[in-house]
Amino acid sequence: MNICVVALGKIGLPLAVQFAAKGHRVFGADVNEKVVDLVNAGTEPFPGEHDLDVKLKQCVDAGLLTATTDTTAAVAQSDAVVVVVPLFVDAEGVPDFGWMDSATKAIAKGLKPGTLVSYETTLPVGTTRTRWAPMLQEGSGLTPGEDFHLVFSPERVLTGRVFADLRRYPKLVGGIDEASARHGVDFYEAVLDFDVREDLPRENGVWDLGTAEASELAKLAETTYRDVNIGLANQFARFADQNDIDIKKVIEACNSQPYSHIHQPGIAVGGHCIPIYPRMYLWNDPAATVVRSAREANAAMPEYAVDLLAAAYGDLTGVNVLVLGAAYRGGVKETAFSGVFPTVEALRARGAVPYVSDPMYTSEELTAHGLPPHEGQKVTAAVLQADHAEYRDLKPADLPDVTVLVDGRRTTDPEAWRGVRRVVIGG
Repeated sequence: MNICVVALGKIGLPLAVQFAAKGHRVFGADVNEKVVDLVNAGTEPFPGEHDLDVKLKQCVDAGLLTATTDTTAAVAQSDAVVVVVPLFVDAEGVPDFGWMDSATKAIAKGLKPGTLVSYETTLPVGTTRTRWAPMLQEGSGLTPGEDFHLVFSPERVLTGRVFADLRRYPKLVGGIDEASARHGVDFYEAVLDFDVREDLPRENGVWDLGTAEASELAKLAETTYRDVNIGLANQFARFADQNDIDIKKVIEACNSQPYSHIHQPGIAVGGHCIPIYPRMYLWNDPAATVVRSAREANAAMPEYAVDLLAAAYGDLTGVNVLVLGAAYRGGVKETAFSGVFPTVEALRARGAVPYVSDPMYTSEELTAHGLPPHEGQKVTAAVLQADHAEYRDLKPADLPDVTVLVDGRRTTDPEAWRGVRRVVIGG
């Protein structure tokens, strides 16, 4: 097959490489000329994705992957088009379709009969059928479901481990009609490999969910579930703090039987997915009070962590405080909706002087993100925000003037911190 992948970001580029590694001819389309040039040179444009550097070079050298800024021309040469263009939402969950609209219009201009178009970007329920189908029809003159096939198939991977996740999790597909769904299933069976998993209700592989709407909801539901679960864990943790209970032991006890799977509490929920998609779901379903309450509970955790610091340290006015970790999660160089931003703001609201350090970021990079880098300033308190592996070995000698540490991820070794006030969320 000839395949066009639209948007060569942290999900789109690994997908393009995966398809090419299966022997298909892949055209990667992106509006960023620098990204296109790097890909054509066989150089990964961003660090941190396991095996991407090696696999990308192999595919480019084999002539199986080419990048271009001309989406329409790439689509015109392709049998299948996979769309991974970012969709943004505001604080109220209202989607900004600007980039996706532009990409869809460019796709429509190159669309030919018989092509499969698959949207993988997470969407509000109903978007594939009510927005993309009419837009593709208007721009191409082709009828969706008759002249070309249209499906929604959400990405279910995490950056840093995309290739492994593609094998591990079933690929979900939902079409605007049965023929589209069949073509979608056939396509993904031809471009993906799957690990054997005995814990699934049916064989691992490509699962047809029946409709595009069901597939759209599946992605929103699985991500919203995680946000709600974390929100519940955070509320348990706050109650545990008030009653001198170790929530870690409680959660371990609860999860010792198969009917409980409580997640871990923490200082923040970040990244492109978990903080965003519940708001997108609420845009579809504003009556979902459980979802709304969980989102509010999780959004309040950075300020709560600073409250814990103030309770242990005292007045924070003028106090230099080090925030450990700019990334939204350990081991990933990404600050999307990271808890570092509200933590810094909460410290400033308390009168503190915050600084930020992260083993994955230079001082210049932190400054570019609007974060004050720690460059040797004396700090007497610290808040651990990201669970980087490096912090597991963090010792008081590394922060000799710190008298209080709020470990928002339970990452540091409690034995190593004896003699220093170490506070964790949930006792």
